[in-house]
Amino acid sequence: MNNPILLTIAICEVGFWVLVIGGLCLRYVARMRRASTITLALLPVLDIVLIAAVALDLHRGGDVEFAHRLAGIYLGWTVVFAHSTVAWLDVRFAHRFAGGPAPVKPPKTGPQAYRNEIRGFVKWLVAAAIALVITYALAFTVADSEQAAALKTVIQPLGVITFFWFVTGPLWVVGTKNSSSKDAAGERSRL
Repeated sequence: MNNPILLTIAICEVGFWVLVIGGLCLRYVARMRRASTITLALLPVLDIVLIAAVALDLHRGGDVEFAHRLAGIYLGWTVVFAHSTVAWLDVRFAHRFAGGPAPVKPPKTGPQAYRNEIRGFVKWLVAAAIALVITYALAFTVADSEQAAALKTVIQPLGVITFFWFVTGPLWVVGTKNSSSKDAAGERSRL
């Protein structure tokens, strides 16, 4: 990895998991709730480190590559989805190490599954909006005109991700619901 931004993203991702798993181990294994809270509160520092690294690279005149656009997408993702990821893991750690209730599996079909998919898709739209704001803010503040033009192409991967998220999420659940409804209606008509 000779791309400093890609390396920084990788370090932030590893740091995210170290802080989350470490924080939850402190909470449920070591029974150190205050230390756990402090550890988990450090998660936003990783986002600040990544923004600073991208801004510094742009300021120094670095060529904008996909990693610079990926950094914005990654930041949008962590801002919106980090809390729910920690909450998801927290339930599992509480069950495994503290006798908490077993995690409830979300339904794969039906109205609740559709609502869950819509909720996830809306969260992705918010993450995409944050990615746009961060990337465009960097384009207008620290980037030169050539760098800014390259940064603004972040819209393309965001559009592709949004399309595939919609197709494999809400649209897929609706298709599954419709096909299972038709199968059930077919079974009833044969009886």
